[in-house]
Amino acid sequence: MAGLLWIIAVVLVVAGVVSLIRGEVLWGVVLVVVGLLIGPGGVSVFT
Repeated sequence: MAGLLWIIAVVLVVAGVVSLIRGEVLWGVVLVVVGLLIGPGGVSVFT
C-alpha cells in the first residue's frame, strides 16, 4: 500500500509542478499540497 501511495503522490506533485509552469497557479498549488498529504511521509488520508 505504501508503494501505491508513493506513486500517487509523485504523480500529483509532478502534475502540480507542470500546472504551475503552465500558469495555473491555484490548481498547481492544490495538486502539490494534496500530493504531499497523500504521500506516506505526509498525513495520509488512508491511515
